[in-house]
Amino acid sequence: MKGWLEFTYKTKKGLETTMTSDELVMEEAVLFAEDLQRTGRVKEVVFLDDRDSYWTVKEMHKYLQEVETEPHNITVYFDGNFDRDQKRAGIGLAVYYEKNGKRFRTRKNLLMDHLETNNEAEYAALYAGVEELVKLEVRHMPVRFAGDSQVVINQLSGEWPCLEEKLHRWADKIEAELKQHGVTPEFHLLDRKNNQEADQLASQALKNISISSSLELN
Repeated sequence: MKGWLEFTYKTKKGLETTMTSDELVMEEAVLFAEDLQRTGRVKEVVFLDDRDSYWTVKEMHKYLQEVETEPHNITVYFDGNFDRDQKRAGIGLAVYYEKNGKRFRTRKNLLMDHLETNNEAEYAALYAGVEELVKLEVRHMPVRFAGDSQVVINQLSGEWPCLEEKLHRWADKIEAELKQHGVTPEFHLLDRKNNQEADQLASQALKNISISSSLELN
């Protein structure tokens, strides 16, 4: 979760001013808030998150303790490949997350035969990533979605309009699932070379190589 610290600082001569920090993730905000409080010159330290909600330092501590036992710091890499000759699509996704102080990765792919374009395959891959979050019971959490499809990333982030009916239906399904589970998406456009893991999974699906694995990372 990202946001800003707001606090009132008091000088030795008794002058007071209200200040706002640069954008921070909550873990960083807690450290800064505690350090500021140790100076003895600040009061009313609060954290304003990106949903315009205020948190006290105590509330931030409690939230981070609860989050530690749930999947968090989540990134979903996705990619879709479409074979025009065979009218088949391969989709691939890799989900990285932390839980109980450990880091995990889930990798999956799927062969689909009812899609019609590469853009639709990309949307299907992202939707599969969202479904994987549901299986992991991710709730009320920011999630980073990363892919190399300009169409999907720019349409879902609101940079481009979504005019094609089929793509619009995929976008609606994705946004509905995210809203239902309280997931706040952050969409990031990658170069293809930085999305090789998901791309390889999608390519393997087109070769009828099925992948489904979950493991703890060292």
